[in-house]
Amino acid sequence: MSQEKTVTIRSKADVIDFLNNAGPARNALIVIITALGGVFIDAYDFTSLGIGAVQLKEQFNLNAVQMGSLTAAMGFGALLGAIFGGYLVDKLGRKRMFYADLWFFVLSAIVGALSPNITILAICRFVMGIGVGLDFPVALSYIAEFSSLKGKGKWVNLWQGMWYVAASASFLIILPFYFLGAGPHLWRWAVGFGAVPAIAVLGLRKLFMEESPLWAANHLGLKETARILEATYGVKVKLDCKPEDLEAPEEENKPKLSYGVLFTAQYRMRTIMTTIIAATQSMEYFAVGFYLPVIAALIFGKEFLWAIVGSIVFNCFGMVGGTWQAYAVEKFGSRKLAITGYIIAFSCLLTIGLYKEQLPLYVQALLIGMFIFGHSFGPGAQGMSMATLSYPASIRGLGSGWGQTMVRVGSITGFYFFPIVLAALGLQYTLLVLSAVPAIGLITALTIKWEPVGKDIDSESITSTAK
Repeated sequence: MSQEKTVTIRSKADVIDFLNNAGPARNALIVIITALGGVFIDAYDFTSLGIGAVQLKEQFNLNAVQMGSLTAAMGFGALLGAIFGGYLVDKLGRKRMFYADLWFFVLSAIVGALSPNITILAICRFVMGIGVGLDFPVALSYIAEFSSLKGKGKWVNLWQGMWYVAASASFLIILPFYFLGAGPHLWRWAVGFGAVPAIAVLGLRKLFMEESPLWAANHLGLKETARILEATYGVKVKLDCKPEDLEAPEEENKPKLSYGVLFTAQYRMRTIMTTIIAATQSMEYFAVGFYLPVIAALIFGKEFLWAIVGSIVFNCFGMVGGTWQAYAVEKFGSRKLAITGYIIAFSCLLTIGLYKEQLPLYVQALLIGMFIFGHSFGPGAQGMSMATLSYPASIRGLGSGWGQTMVRVGSITGFYFFPIVLAALGLQYTLLVLSAVPAIGLITALTIKWEPVGKDIDSESITSTAK
């Protein structure tokens, strides 16, 4: 019978050192996978309404501005949730926020599916967006803080592959309802089904989630931190620290929380880089990715089945790129992947924008697929991953919340941009104009040379504080 490993904790630095070098632990992996389950729900709920975009437009007689407003409602909610969520994640803790935010998904999915009019649906999407804005910062913070330093980039970046799994699932789940004759109410089934995975993940969180040991070290004291480490990693913790470090510190000794800290000299350039990558990747994705069913119908034909099947095929490109980059990021870093992905996305949009009428349908489809691949391989993942990995645990919620806020600025712009410009210019010229977005992101990534992967940001924060 193997003996329990004993770990001696004298200070917060020892907690960081242990987590950086901890091998895989079953309970830690469960925490990470459960956190990724939250990303699945976020992605499913964001993409589910895209299935019925054409139906909604006809059913409620929506013009382009109204359609843009409806699809942007969730983005506005996520923007609000992210602003407050990033702060609350650091103030109240990861665990408490992780329990609370899922109820937004459950209730808004059910009521949204039963909406009698566009106003109720828009309100439900707004509330659902608040849940996404709250959930994303805490989910990625959890993943980062339960991962060892060597694998941190991989585990955090896996969120992108999970996003496309969820996006594809939203279309696969709805296929049986299509064949069963759901007809114009197909979008209701797509939206309402979002409550099912939300309830499942809520149950898993109740069963398996512990507070982040790094947040506990800052806010609850080393005694509670030791209990979390023992429960999660199966070790015996020996505390050899000052008595005052055992219990929760006085309020004045806890980390001070303000978004302004992200723009201090120490963090300013990484925040600027994160801001632009998060916003541009979101704008390009939500202008194209959310409307994949519309684009598939424009390319393959107006039969609704083609919109579903085409969207699944396009999302498979995202699954490949999003999963591959999670393993490549440890070798090449976030910045190089962002640069590569921007180049692919820009090239695809520019080519379709310039030569669509001369291109066969299969080439147009391949270019859209390659755009999704390039996006998911590069900037799609790196915007939020950089926002999570670039800041220490004491302000990681703020950093991740700020990144999510910028993602929502981009998504709102994309939601409004695409239907309005598409109605005015058509698909070809809309994509040509949109090619400017990855170009801006590419210039930023080439100019600012910040790389968070492989850096011990938490120890760096202790050193800078000591100075």
